[in-house]
Amino acid sequence: MIIEFIQTNLMLVLLVFVSGGLFFWSFFDKTGQGITPSEATLLINRDEAKVIDVRDPGEFASGHLPDALNIPLSELSNRHQELEAFKEFPLLVYCASGGRSSRACSDLSKRGFNKLHNLSGGVSAWKQAGLPIRKPGKGRHK
Repeated sequence: MIIEFIQTNLMLVLLVFVSGGLFFWSFFDKTGQGITPSEATLLINRDEAKVIDVRDPGEFASGHLPDALNIPLSELSNRHQELEAFKEFPLLVYCASGGRSSRACSDLSKRGFNKLHNLSGGVSAWKQAGLPIRKPGKGRHK
């Protein structure tokens, strides 16, 4: 009876197994663990996390987290050595919404960085939380 159901609904059964596998994988994959803006502020203040902005320079110039280092995702493979001095520190990686920073965390993980944190929602979530934003050559802005 079960075999007949599986044969009749093979695509449905495969979909259930694949989606279930991806769901459980997300619990075990800690590459670039997503954190909220409030968790990120604790990470910066308590654990001296280094902040990495992987957006393009124009986006960075429009406003960024305080003390962030701008290494665009497109340049990360050529510039990752700039981060070697921070390998033992937590790294808070962010972009506009979290997609590019997730890819950056994956890339950095392959290069031996293991204290990676992805800012969930990116700089958009940071601004929405009312946290400070800086612009080059200017003071703090909200």
